[in-house]
Amino acid sequence: MKRRLLQLLMVSAFSLAVSTSLAVSTGYAADDAQQVLRAGAATSNITPPLGEAVVGGFAPFPATNVHDELHARCLVLDDGTTRIGFVICDSLGISRDVFDQAREYIDAETDFPAENILMSATHTHSATRSSSENYSGFLARRIADAVRRAIANMEPARIGWGGVDEPSEVFNRRWYVTDPDLRKNPFGGADQVRMNPPRGSATLVRPAGPIDPEISFISVQSADGRPLALLANYSLHYVGGVNKGEISADYFGIFSKRIGELLEADDESFPPFVGMLSNGTSGDINNINFRNPSKRMEKYAKMRQVAELVARRVHEACGQVEYHDWVPLGSASRDLTLRVRKPDEAMLKYFEEVMAKPEDAPKHHRYERNYAQRVRRLYEGPDEISIPLQAVRIGDLGIAAIPFEVFCEIGLEIKEKSPFGDAFTIELANDSRGYLPTPRQHELGGYETWMGTNRVQHDASDRITETILELMGELSSKRPSAVTSRDE
Repeated sequence: MKRRLLQLLMVSAFSLAVSTSLAVSTGYAADDAQQVLRAGAATSNITPPLGEAVVGGFAPFPATNVHDELHARCLVLDDGTTRIGFVICDSLGISRDVFDQAREYIDAETDFPAENILMSATHTHSATRSSSENYSGFLARRIADAVRRAIANMEPARIGWGGVDEPSEVFNRRWYVTDPDLRKNPFGGADQVRMNPPRGSATLVRPAGPIDPEISFISVQSADGRPLALLANYSLHYVGGVNKGEISADYFGIFSKRIGELLEADDESFPPFVGMLSNGTSGDINNINFRNPSKRMEKYAKMRQVAELVARRVHEACGQVEYHDWVPLGSASRDLTLRVRKPDEAMLKYFEEVMAKPEDAPKHHRYERNYAQRVRRLYEGPDEISIPLQAVRIGDLGIAAIPFEVFCEIGLEIKEKSPFGDAFTIELANDSRGYLPTPRQHELGGYETWMGTNRVQHDASDRITETILELMGELSSKRPSAVTSRDE
């Protein structure tokens, strides 16, 4: 894979390659020397009220305390012709209607093109349901406020980007196992692989997929070199290890604070530095080394450890980044219609029998009643859904936005085939639609592929990847001055 080979070179060589690519392939360095890039960043507190349901497992429970506040972290960029933005929210997942409400506020209250803003959730499992009646309106309002504050903070800036590998914290969680009992599924059958098998078990054979060890990042400074913002991206599901009932941003929040400290951003400056960590393609990736498990740690200790390592690796790589006073920006979006998976008559009959049994009756699988309900909702729901897809351009960097928990191999394919010199994917972007396995992974089965966990047609990942690459192609072929924007 050509792009992964490049990523395995030394960071300094990577930076030189990016710099050369920008000068040669885009041709904007000399001709547009008088143009000015402007940037602004801000945060907005989105901590929900206590009592809201903490989600992330099969049985939600009420939030009883706040360990650390949740935030929407925003970065906006303006190349003089086009404005783009990012809002990364500490949330398990945010539905499109909440994001769209925030866009309506932005459209009504600013001259910023809200369709050019990539909004996503980090997938912390210690946040509450974003769609609840008490919380969704507040969340949309605060997302829009973060954008408004970032716009107010805009100033002349320079930008650079890069990547550094850190494989020690990412593990594929889907395993081939020899024990057939570990491969049972809620549908009365058995899969070829198991998600989260017992740690250190003799039944483990090998992981069912790859990892992506790269931490990608975008670093933004003021014209005189003061750190303004840094947006990173890592394909790690989440870390966890919290007290039950406590709200936490997980390692995403710790990183966001720590990277500012390492960059020696002035705490007293205004506007303050904004660190941001988005989730990459982590649908089948977590922080557990199943082959050689480590000792369990105290609550919050593991997430601090991971955040510290990721922040230090990014900080080291930042020293090799070449900054640019101006780069062309762009955003392209498209809705894609996908078929919703539906149960056949045999599956409906099986789950009718499951639900007819007493709840304490012996079970083929512990979650068979949960999936009976999920499958029934799919059966009674729409036959198709429309999902938002987006690609963003920053010079010779392409960023994909996909509204699923995306399998790692999808992100690797986008990196390899992107028309840009560098690329990464932000998942759970602009909507939240469950897991996105590849057709090959569907054949293997496992939790992420089960109907009700995954809700769309088996080849959805192929169609999504094709569309993302088309959007990136449109952006890469446009002359900088021709990229669509809203007039000032």
